[in-house]
Amino acid sequence: MAKQIYITAQDKKRLTDALTVLQESPDKRELPHIQYLEQEIERAKIIHDVTATPKDVITMNSKVRLRDTESRSVMECTVVYPPESAPERGYISILAPLGAAMLGYRVGDSFEVDLPKGTTHFLVEQIIYQPESAGDYHL
Repeated sequence: MAKQIYITAQDKKRLTDALTVLQESPDKRELPHIQYLEQEIERAKIIHDVTATPKDVITMNSKVRLRDTESRSVMECTVVYPPESAPERGYISILAPLGAAMLGYRVGDSFEVDLPKGTTHFLVEQIIYQPESAGDYHL
């Protein structure tokens, strides 16, 4: 059984609106990612009071440190909306497999994601920046 994930009501609304637009004329290559993200949003526990968002939860625009549990390599990345995507700079789109997979997990949680190199298991080591805990509710 999958671990409980969390999403703010604001993130859910923004993501649902974005997915609605994308579904009107989906890129066939993105369709599986759109469907996966929809499933993740549906299973998430909704945080209605943004000020009550736990500081250790990955929300949209959070910068995190992840550890590949097999290779032990560490990466820092920020989960962003598709227009801000820049993987070479660590800005991972929520529509990318890694972006959709990490959303809602907490520090200490591990998750797996199907990447081009195969299924990879990550441990959430640290939230470096989370908009809600920084009071940046407009992001």
